[in-house]
Amino acid sequence: MSGSTPLVTIFGGSGFLGRYIARRMAKAGWRVRVAVRRPNEALFVRPYGTPGQVEPVLANIRDDASVAAALRGADAVVNCVGILAETSRQRFESVHAEGAGRIATLAAKAGISNFIHVSALGADAESDSENARSKAEGEALVLAAQPGATILRPSVMFGKDDTFFNRFATLSRFMPVMFLPGLNTRFQPVFVDDVAAAAETALLHGHAGVFELGGPDVETLRATLGRMLRITRRRRLLLTMPFWLGRVMGGMIEFAHWMSLGIVPKLLTRDQVRQLRNDNVVAPDALGFADLGITPTPMGPILPDYLWRYRADGQFEAITESARNLR
Repeated sequence: MSGSTPLVTIFGGSGFLGRYIARRMAKAGWRVRVAVRRPNEALFVRPYGTPGQVEPVLANIRDDASVAAALRGADAVVNCVGILAETSRQRFESVHAEGAGRIATLAAKAGISNFIHVSALGADAESDSENARSKAEGEALVLAAQPGATILRPSVMFGKDDTFFNRFATLSRFMPVMFLPGLNTRFQPVFVDDVAAAAETALLHGHAGVFELGGPDVETLRATLGRMLRITRRRRLLLTMPFWLGRVMGGMIEFAHWMSLGIVPKLLTRDQVRQLRNDNVVAPDALGFADLGITPTPMGPILPDYLWRYRADGQFEAITESARNLR
């Protein structure tokens, strides 16, 4: 690649959202540096562009030196590092707040002002959720170092490798009754590639400000899971769990995760239950997709493309259903 070709460093560029941004920026002709903790596990990003155009590099957002090295020579930066649940090494405060602030500060010192920070819808300094508070703190630290930054706040993202629909579809295989908290909480799921398109637009055209990104469908969690069950052809009873019981269950799951040394997955945490108390939808007066010239994609055309594998007969479900009519 030519040295005059612009370079973007994407922290978390091999993650669920980051890989979509990396692919788009490579297609736009940029060099892409994918900054991750384990570069050997991110080699799959290389074919997104021509040889040498997309390269994974080592970076730990808790270390100044590795962040500075990943920023060296970059023209723009995207930070989309985030966690859904804490571990012994990855804490909300260190990842969402301190890590984001470190990247923004070191980018400013390097003279990089084209800065995109991916936060989350529901970021709130007054929230009782540690995740939501750390997201808000991260935004504040980014803006302190990068006043002209673009902050993207997506709602729950969906796509082939999402942790939302895939997780619930997996649970529906084994749970005839899905007893969950927050079934009446409203969500506005957004297609992951639409969020990547927002990041690309901001990088190419410079849109400073905070953008809340939600899809065209606003549904309760109950309605969204009902949609998923219809696609997977499964009949499951959805029952509302009281929030207090959800917190108890979340605590038990966290304890089991700790006792099993991580073998038992954190399917639900106490902090996630706290987040489920509040609707996750775009504010009426917020900047959003329309201000970026993007029309968001509804769930209808996308979900069947990857949820079919959760049907009882998988890819053969349609054939099986057709055969029943021959009896």
